Amino acid sequence: MSLPPHLHTPSSPHIHAPTSVARLMLTVVIALTPAAIAHVWYFGWGLPIQTLIALIFALGGEALMLRLRRRPLTPYLLDGSALVTAVLLAFSLPPYAPWWIAALGALFAIVVVKQLYGGLGYNPFNPAMAAYAMLLISFPQEMTTWALPKVIGGPDLDPLQALDLILFGHAPTTMDALSGATPLDLVKTQLAQDITLGETFSEYAHLFGDFSGRGIEWIGNWILLGGLFLLYKRAIAWQIPLAMLGSLFAIALVFYLADPDSYPSPLFHVFSGAALFGAFFIATDPVSAATTPKGRLIYGAGIGILTYVIRTWGGYPDGVAFAVLLMNMAAPTIDHYTRPRVFGHAPKD
Repeated sequence: MSLPPHLHTPSSPHIHAPTSVARLMLTVVIALTPAAIAHVWYFGWGLPIQTLIALIFALGGEALMLRLRRRPLTPYLLDGSALVTAVLLAFSLPPYAPWWIAALGALFAIVVVKQLYGGLGYNPFNPAMAAYAMLLISFPQEMTTWALPKVIGGPDLDPLQALDLILFGHAPTTMDALSGATPLDLVKTQLAQDITLGETFSEYAHLFGDFSGRGIEWIGNWILLGGLFLLYKRAIAWQIPLAMLGSLFAIALVFYLADPDSYPSPLFHVFSGAALFGAFFIATDPVSAATTPKGRLIYGAGIGILTYVIRTWGGYPDGVAFAVLLMNMAAPTIDHYTRPRVFGHAPKD
């Protein structure tokens, strides 16, 4: 017997949060906008061009896979997830990398890492970081050709010149230098040659600012501001960035105090590479990260420690992407063993 209309209870969920996937993705893009402007100021127009290329191929790959899976296009293409993947990937790429790097990375992120696992909400790995790792392993030369900041003699190209360089590889005849070592790469190379940090910072003083590379640390400041904005908007939880940056700072401090000539300072590690970017915008991915409060602390701490280990003793100058992917694999197990007790149920013996 069916219930009268006034007694009918609709299916769950009964409480709706005042947010949506599209609104969350838009919040992430807004939070990254100041850092993007700073990136253009210091490194030129490469970032917006790479973002546009990545977005075109991300949307194209998503549309193709949705069509093959017989899913509606509009709700998935407009949820903003492809846009965020393109932006995160573009931030991770050298600004003047060939166009096919961004295109291939975007297709890999959307088609292989996201859609082949079932789409948004089912991917076990962060799509942007999986694509970055694939590109770095497959095309190390293109992925390590980083532009010097304009404040220390890097290329100062207008948008058309930047587009010509990215699409066709045509560098202006007036351009003196395109690339140089990143602070992490330079320090790692110098230490491998038994050159102390003091000697490195003295010889390459023009490349370094207060904590890290000139220009890079200022972009890090704006990334930090964007991350605080995400925390204010409650778009991310505080446990992961705090645990990641805290563990990275703590382990770096231990080794720095033991031998400051061989191990960079904690602030150098925090403001170099993708540490801040990874803590607020990568590791906090709601799909591939741990979800329990205690699990987020373990997950974030694991990323911070692995980042330091890879940077210091691994084969790559920066280890954020690999650390995130490794902890992505551990996230389900972490959640399993850190589930909070359900209200009304006694803990098991």
